[in-house]
Amino acid sequence: MVRLSAQNSGPFVAEQLRSGDPYELSNGHPIQCAPTGRRGSTRNLTGGAALETDPIVRSAGVDLGISTEPGMLRAPDIAVGTIEDQPGWARQAPPLAVEYADVGQDEVALRAKIDELLAAGTKHIWVVRLGGERRVEVYEPAKRMRQVTGAGVLEAPGILQNAVPLDVLYDREAAHEATLRNLLQRKGYRDLSAVMETSRSEGLSAGLSEGLSAGRTEGLLAGRTEGQLTALRQSILTILEARGLEVAPVRDRIEGECDSQVLGRWLHKAATVSAAASIFD
Repeated sequence: MVRLSAQNSGPFVAEQLRSGDPYELSNGHPIQCAPTGRRGSTRNLTGGAALETDPIVRSAGVDLGISTEPGMLRAPDIAVGTIEDQPGWARQAPPLAVEYADVGQDEVALRAKIDELLAAGTKHIWVVRLGGERRVEVYEPAKRMRQVTGAGVLEAPGILQNAVPLDVLYDREAAHEATLRNLLQRKGYRDLSAVMETSRSEGLSAGLSEGLSAGRTEGLLAGRTEGQLTALRQSILTILEARGLEVAPVRDRIEGECDSQVLGRWLHKAATVSAAASIFD
């Protein structure tokens, strides 16, 4: 059952607070929000990116202010749902909220926040525990809390298309892999291997056709090699484009590179760089 606060209503309303103020509100009472610690801040960023890029997610936010009634203002670490590109607080609770809880977490305050978000309409709340054994507590309306540990996965049907392995909410590399997969799925590819298969098939077909036209064994071998290079070049460009990075300034250099080892290094970097040109660093 969702437990609502029994305290008397406080004097404050959400409209009195501005974006950036270090407070949330519970039943009109201010709750000071301390800065996030080092490991919590990095997990918020990478875990949030992996959730926001899921193929069916329309929008997501970090520290989104949610006020479904005047005396309530809550800001989960990550909110996944439909967030309008407008100023002010969200008037609807997100269907999925994620909280990172580190050592020293005020458990009473956290439980009150969970209860208020569930009462406001949130369907899934994931509390990612950073201290001790890796575990995520799952809270849903009218259900007992359950824990996901080890190799378990988290799901939010209708909100996320893909299941989320526990490690995605903890590990930077796992989060990057999930983010890349999500972005490629948004472009119609199953995953990175599907990009490589498509690019290799197209590149080899073109290269072998050139070799056959030349009518020589050397031509066939050259065509096969060029086909493999073409697959690598196209895979790099596809990944950069899927991540929303500008490829025009780097396209000529990528398409002109003939060393498969160099292209392989660029392909690996394409999944994590913040600017397309950074793959050359």
